[in-house]
Amino acid sequence: GVSSGTAMNTIEQMAQESLPEGFGYEWTGIAYQEKQTTTAQQIAVFVLALVFVFLVLSALYESWAVPFSVIFGLPIGVLGAFLGVFMRGMPNDVYFQIGLVMLLGLAAKNAILIVEYAKVRRDKGMDIEKAAIEAAGLRLRPILMTSFAFLFGVLPLVIASGIVRLYPETC
Repeated sequence: GVSSGTAMNTIEQMAQESLPEGFGYEWTGIAYQEKQTTTAQQIAVFVLALVFVFLVLSALYESWAVPFSVIFGLPIGVLGAFLGVFMRGMPNDVYFQIGLVMLLGLAAKNAILIVEYAKVRRDKGMDIEKAAIEAAGLRLRPILMTSFAFLFGVLPLVIASGIVRLYPETC
């Protein structure tokens, strides 16, 4: 019922209190990898991913300015994800971070749908504000369909509480 980081910290504390002199412990496998990973590394990976997304979008739109409209929408998604996890009292673990990357991908894809359509309208001579409003209105349905498909697809993961054993007698 707790995150792996909390369990590992509890084990370390118990080992320091109860192991005799001369004895120690060592983490291996996934636990070792988890201990080696720091918050600074996680932030660096997210920043690097953001830079790569920006560069790919710059190549797609052949512009350095247009990708900012996509990138600036992502912090709202991140804030909402952290707020939801904080309000439910859930840990910031690997599963949350994978979900966060997926959420950022979905938010970026939705923003790309609007920006791409608005850019086409803008290139045809439409006013920038009118092009953005028209793009948002016309792309709302595909964005909602994709978002609901994503939400319903991950819903079992959200409400899951652990491993499901279909055949308990074989375990």
